[in-house]
Amino acid sequence: MRDFTLRARDLIVEIRHVRKYDPYLLGLNGVIHIGANSGQERAYYQAAGLEVLWVEPIPDVFEKLVSNIHRYPRQRALSYLLSDVDGKTYELNIANNDAQSSSIFDLSLHAELWPEVQYVDRISLRSTRFDTMVDTEHIDLDRYEALILDTQGAELLILQGAGDLLSNFRFIKTEAADFEIYAGGAHLGDLIKHLAGFGFSELGRWKFADGPPEGSGCYDVIFERR
Repeated sequence: MRDFTLRARDLIVEIRHVRKYDPYLLGLNGVIHIGANSGQERAYYQAAGLEVLWVEPIPDVFEKLVSNIHRYPRQRALSYLLSDVDGKTYELNIANNDAQSSSIFDLSLHAELWPEVQYVDRISLRSTRFDTMVDTEHIDLDRYEALILDTQGAELLILQGAGDLLSNFRFIKTEAADFEIYAGGAHLGDLIKHLAGFGFSELGRWKFADGPPEGSGCYDVIFERR
């Protein structure tokens, strides 16, 4: 009974935070979610009937993720720092908001939008390409139609590290900004250009924060391969 109550509580919390565009996931078999943090969307994914592969690089956050998803039999987690090259050492900055804004890039205009968010630690991690991870872990991409990125400026590097495997996905969802929110991080225009080369175009874009440059913003963007 206690386990059922906890799952019901998780589901209620997640449903309250479902965004209006999430129905694109309905009818899919599975998603790969890179930048998992502690798996905040786990109950929503469960309710949508999805198989989920989570990817999270920060060791202590990864432990929380594994603990949080243990009640969900169709969800599993891997610990990788994904980039466009194998074996490169990155300094990953750990943010004070439960590590949600942690990034391999320094804060740029992010500091103006959310001044309360600061880096409080730094760890060294070696990178892996997405296609290398797929090969190493024997991941069957036919089981996952959607790729979700929440990686704080590293989105383009991760997409580049996927190579031609991007063509296995029908949908790609990512956070992106059309200004420099992280120093040297991905720009929305670069993501659009890169994904167009694999047949993806925008399905929808929703602004969740206005940028310091007038008219700019931070967005959740969904791309569909047509």
